[in-house]
Amino acid sequence: MRLTVTTWNINSVRLRIESVLRFLREAQPDVLCLQETKCPDELFPLKAFKGSGYEHIVFAGQKGYNGVAIISRFPLITRDVMRFCERADARHISAVLGAEAGPAAGIVLHDFYVPAGGDVPHRDLNPKFAHKLDFLSELRAWGGRRVSGPAILVGDLNVAPLEHDVWSHKQLLDVVSHTPVETEALETLRGEAGWIDAARLLTPEPEKIYTWWSYRSPNWELANKGRRLDHAWVSPDLAGTVRGVEVFRAARGWEKPSDHVPVTLALEL
Repeated sequence: MRLTVTTWNINSVRLRIESVLRFLREAQPDVLCLQETKCPDELFPLKAFKGSGYEHIVFAGQKGYNGVAIISRFPLITRDVMRFCERADARHISAVLGAEAGPAAGIVLHDFYVPAGGDVPHRDLNPKFAHKLDFLSELRAWGGRRVSGPAILVGDLNVAPLEHDVWSHKQLLDVVSHTPVETEALETLRGEAGWIDAARLLTPEPEKIYTWWSYRSPNWELANKGRRLDHAWVSPDLAGTVRGVEVFRAARGWEKPSDHVPVTLALEL
């Protein structure tokens, strides 16, 4: 069985619902995990997804910012939302694939939206950066305790951890998302918990991988100053099943795009 799981920071699911439905028609992933849905639960566009063949949906949202959702062809038998930094700010949701998923049944799906951290990379000068570091610290503690059995962790982790995950390692060392304190925190928590970075498993450095291009660039495609902020990790028992990680770059050029693009993990189970 081939299982495909896509992660996408959509930057408002209602504003970009037509782009999401277009992607579902073209790529047809089994599961779509969204971040930054910016949508309170009562306004989540359930009918649009169910009309596209994705009947099983869990979400956690709030008005105007953050928000995560898992949209699936297969039944989801649980819904769990974790709080970090004593905030109920809709940055995590998880679910388990049901028996109808066949060989994929029982896989736990985690969808995360790590805080961006603002523009100033100093804890004492920037409360948003301090929050990001605290969030990563709590994520590290959770990962060491909880990761067991087949699991997939995806999301906008808002860190480009490796040298070739950014367009210029030297120029971005003092830029939030690629500072040493962030990259070391993310790689430490991933390594301690045993998560496998699926994209780099198949495409090791020094090849560049980007999933995000800033709105501030007047010509994002020509400049190509990207970063790999969106990740797909698998538990060690799934490492041997990884067959692909596709960055759907074309979506960055669609009308009213998100600054992130879909990233699809493919497993052969």
